[in-house]
Amino acid sequence: MTRLAQTEGLTDIQREILSTVRDFVDKEILPVATELEHRDEYPSQIVEGLKELGVFGLMIPEEYGGLGESLLTYALTVEEIARGWMSVSGIINTHFIVAYMLKQHGTQEQKDYFLPKMAAGEIRGAFSMSEPALGSDVSAISSKGVRDGDDYVLNGQKMWLTNGGTSTLVAVLCRTDEGHPEGTAPHKSMTTFLVEKEAGFGEVRPGLTIPGKIDKMGYKGVDTTELIMDGLRIPADRVLGGTTGRGFYHMMDGVEVGRVNVAARGCGVAQRAFELGVSYAQQRHTFGKPIAQHQAIQFKLAEMATKVEAAHAMMVNAARKKDSGQRNDLEAGMAKYLASEYCKEVVEDAFRIHGGYGFSKEYEIERLYREAPMLLIGEGTAEIQKMIIGRRLLEEYRIQG
Repeated sequence: MTRLAQTEGLTDIQREILSTVRDFVDKEILPVATELEHRDEYPSQIVEGLKELGVFGLMIPEEYGGLGESLLTYALTVEEIARGWMSVSGIINTHFIVAYMLKQHGTQEQKDYFLPKMAAGEIRGAFSMSEPALGSDVSAISSKGVRDGDDYVLNGQKMWLTNGGTSTLVAVLCRTDEGHPEGTAPHKSMTTFLVEKEAGFGEVRPGLTIPGKIDKMGYKGVDTTELIMDGLRIPADRVLGGTTGRGFYHMMDGVEVGRVNVAARGCGVAQRAFELGVSYAQQRHTFGKPIAQHQAIQFKLAEMATKVEAAHAMMVNAARKKDSGQRNDLEAGMAKYLASEYCKEVVEDAFRIHGGYGFSKEYEIERLYREAPMLLIGEGTAEIQKMIIGRRLLEEYRIQG
């Protein structure tokens, strides 16, 4: 059977990478994903396998030991991994965003020091914007960095940090008032700090504590944590790009490519849900025939497949737009919004096809049903995406005169 969501115009290298990842997913992830997810166990063996495949360095330039591939290649790889287990794609995503921010905005010394280690998977990245009281309102960040000699002293509490425990490098967004007089727009007085730490929980370096994993409904296996800074001293040469006040722009650039990643995850989960639904519909019998032969189920399968194809096409378009060097916040917002919403709907339809068995933890669809909601809020809620899309449309269609 021809798989859904095929991508035209790929190079031989891209097809080879995706074929290798697809085989890895089928052999190493799908057979163990549900068991590990139910135990909320970090997939160490899977992560090591992806490290050997070079996935951690997929978009890092060859001069730093990476594969130097495009965002499109990365997004299609994420789509394959999420088809196996979405949590694994989350582990890769936060690492990728930090590497991307370093590549785009880091000083030469920062690139030379961090990128080779990140490409090899020796340093695992995480990034931190959110705080307990602010949600999507990034301008309300209260964590603060104050200059003290050759260092900055950081204080504050961050929230929803993916890879908080397992990472060894965190890009942390804080407010810095130095050089930014009172009345400066909030987004112009933010700075990204590159915080190195030990993996694990508790006090992972003086002044920095990772309290422990947040217990979640889904998206298990990957550790989601808080991050508490209390007199954390960071050398000034660990300010991303070497200049304060640029952190908001750094983070938004990272989140923009992260939205393509979330769209790709939505595509991967939706593809798996369709595979499970179309397979089960041919095995389950009612009224003397497989339910796949009932028109109501055929209609449902048709809708599911169409949504998978549409979401994939928008995700590919957003990735290619970014790769071309053009602004892609409109396309990324649309892709993230559509793919996450369609993912939720496709998963629910596959759940309905499974009937009562879909409610059983023995069936994989139960896991997908709990994972899909995270995509509705990760890298910005649907409402945030609509705001971005609406503003960009008004820019493009502004009436003259």
